[in-house]
Amino acid sequence: MSSEDSRKVYADIIDLPYYKNPNRKHMSLYNRAAQFAPFAALSGYDDMVQEESRRTDAQSELSDYETDILNRKLRLMNDVLDDNYIPEITVTYFVPDKFKSGGSYTSITALVKSVDITRRQLILYGSHDTDNRKIDPIKIDLDRILEIKGELIDYLED
Repeated sequence: MSSEDSRKVYADIIDLPYYKNPNRKHMSLYNRAAQFAPFAALSGYDDMVQEESRRTDAQSELSDYETDILNRKLRLMNDVLDDNYIPEITVTYFVPDKFKSGGSYTSITALVKSVDITRRQLILYGSHDTDNRKIDPIKIDLDRILEIKGELIDYLED
């Protein structure tokens, strides 16, 4: 059907004014466009693209000097734990990403429960969350620790 034919077919209504219902609010252009937006043909595709674009860090390698300082701090913590003193420390450690290579560094401040040389773990006391639910002890692999700070052990870095 050509445009000339359509004008003839609809000639009786083509020039009538558009009726707006006074009881209904005018729909925004955004909402009108959303009606005609394509459906998600590939479910999960947007999530996959977002996950792929998420950045992760690589774990830093410590120098021999930094490793030596860290080992001395761990030995000192072990000694003071043997003397029934419980130090509070801040540990910065690497947390691997669950979905892709790399991860991120996080810091936590807590009381030291033990240093398990056999399993190569630093074990910190858990506590209670805001709903007073018990949080289990936190186990950190010694190989993932970047830095340990605390009132008792900070002098070892000098």
